[in-house]
This record gives sequence, structure tokens and C-alpha cells, in this order.
Amino acid sequence: MLIPHPSMLLASQNTNIEPQQINLQAPTPNQSNIPSEFVWPDNEKPCLEPPKLKIPPIDIKGFLSGDPETVSAICAEVNEACRKHGFFLVVNHGVDKKLVEKAHKLIDTFFCMELPEKQKLQRKLGEHWGYANSFIGRFSSKLPWKETLSFHYAPDTKTVEDYFLNSMGEEFREFGSFFQEYCEVMSNLSLEIMELLGMSLGVSRECFRDFFENNESVMRLNYYPPCHKPELALGTGPHCDPTSLTVLHQDQVEGLQVFVDGKWCSVAPKEDAFVVNIGDTFMALSNGIFKSCLHRAVVNNQIVRKSLAFFLCPNKDKVVSAPKELITVENPKKYPDFTWPNLLEFTQLHYRSDPETLDAFANWVLEKNK
Repeated sequence: MLIPHPSMLLASQNTNIEPQQINLQAPTPNQSNIPSEFVWPDNEKPCLEPPKLKIPPIDIKGFLSGDPETVSAICAEVNEACRKHGFFLVVNHGVDKKLVEKAHKLIDTFFCMELPEKQKLQRKLGEHWGYANSFIGRFSSKLPWKETLSFHYAPDTKTVEDYFLNSMGEEFREFGSFFQEYCEVMSNLSLEIMELLGMSLGVSRECFRDFFENNESVMRLNYYPPCHKPELALGTGPHCDPTSLTVLHQDQVEGLQVFVDGKWCSVAPKEDAFVVNIGDTFMALSNGIFKSCLHRAVVNNQIVRKSLAFFLCPNKDKVVSAPKELITVENPKKYPDFTWPNLLEFTQLHYRSDPETLDAFANWVLEKNK
């Protein structure tokens, strides 16, 4: 199947230019390498056979059972993982397997469309939703080998359904309606996880759940085409998520890696589990106790990799400020109060999000407030 080459899709903002199409499954006869924009420096090139990261499978049903011993043990596991690297799995989550299977099929439905159809949802510079490929509009080197489709979600609205209906027409009503439902399920699961994080930190069960009740979140469909030089490219470069919480479902193709103890480790796909990781915003809410960890995605030369990422974000008017219980003499307040749009603006205009982002952002806020 012919798929647009990643370097073509955002190379020009003039949509009247017909993009060249090549087969990403294998190099063309005169192509012995990938475009230089997609080649990463030697010290950042992927490790294609990394060790496996041991992360705990957290039984959400067990946590919600209310059994004191079970809840205590689960909270201890989450606390340990989140203090070290911020990653864990959730199992027994109650999400219908058929819902997840259909979501992955619809990823194929969208990304296998002809380019002009996908460009009806073209992500515009300065926006955070829509169809994008390689982010050439933001960066000119170390580009990711992927396509994405991102859209906004807010509870008790038809944001997702309306977005696809208005942008793609009646034939995408079912697509939008399905992902409206998927986002609602992810939002509910995220709120249960927030209860767990609250208890793991020693604050009330309702503390963070209430904070995120009226969240304004982002759903992203990730599509990583095969790359005939996977040892040179990355599907997603090293980054920390600036959002609060990521709830990710991977297909059965390995690709997610986390930087722990000075080395890259792989998070193996697990069909019945979601990968959860702490983002910068929640790291600030925890007063730095729980960590937002560097991670990336690698590609392969054989098969497409897909994932579904729900990024939980607070309502734009909510002030991100650590609960007083987490501010002590031993652990004084680390970050100034801020709103999520402030941090998003900073990461979009000034910084590729990495382990130093929050500290740099804190200094930026202090300078602005002088």
C-alpha cells in the first residue's frame, strides 16, 4: 500500500501542492537512506533490543473493592513505581475488550485513507488538535517517524462527535460517536486512577478526582509506519508528557521505551492492560514526589505500530497547586501555582518537554511575574 512519506505531509503549508507518495514498506530503487531530517544523532539513536522494564500490574478492581489490605498493598506498589519512574500498568479495569479492538481498527480506517481526505483535519500551526505528520511546522530536525490524529475532549459535551461531523461530514458521524464513547470511558478510568494516586500520596481519595472532574483532555491516535532504517529514526523522540496523566493502549507491536537508571528499557505490550504514566502537571501537583519520566517510541522495518493515548488535563481555569499535606519542611513547595494553558504555551513555544521542563517553566513563571 502506498502511504505518503512523512517528510512530505507538513513540508509546505500550501495544500494545493500535490505530495509525492512512496511506499514506506521498503526503500525506492534510488533511496538508500531516509531523509536527513529524520536521522537522529548517534547519542540519541534507538536501542532496538533493550531490556524489559519491570512495572507493576495494578488491579483497579481490587483497589475499588475497598478491602483495606488490598488497597494498602496496591497503594504501596503505585507509590514505589511513581517515585522512581512514574509508569505502571492497570489491569482488571473494566474497559470492554471489544471497545479497544474497534478503536484500533478505526485507527487503520483513518490513516489508510488518501492524503487529501486526512488533510481535511490538518493540524494548523498553533493548534493542538487535528491531523499531523512529523511536526515539520515546529521542528526542522530530529523529526518523528509517525502520523497522529489528536482531538479535544470535555465531559458532558459532544466535543468529539461534533468535531468529526463538522470537519469530515456525515460519513464520519459514527467515527466521532465511537471516539466520544472511548474518551468518556478513558476519562472515567482516569478519575479512578486519580483516586488511587491520591491515596498513594497520603491525601484524600477525592482530592485529585475532584480536581479533574471537569477535565479538558486530549485524545491522540498514533500511527507509526514501517521504516526501512529503524536504527536511524525514532517514532517519537525522548520527551516527558507535559499533561497530567497518560492512559495508553498499545497494539501488540513493541515500541515504547522508558529511560530508567541511565538506560532505555522497553514496556512490553499487554493486550488486557493500559500503560499509565505521570505527566509534568501531576508531578507539580504531587510537589515533585511522583516523577514524570523520559520516554520515546521506536519503529521497525516490518509492520505498522499503533497506539491510543488519552492525555488527562485539568480544566483550563483550574490552578495547579500541590495540596498542603504534600508541602513540608523536608519537601518545601517546588513549583509556582499555574494553569494548564500556561504550561502548554511554554512547552509549545520554548521547550521540547524533557526532565528539566518543570524547573525551566518555574523560572519562566517567576520572571514573568516580576
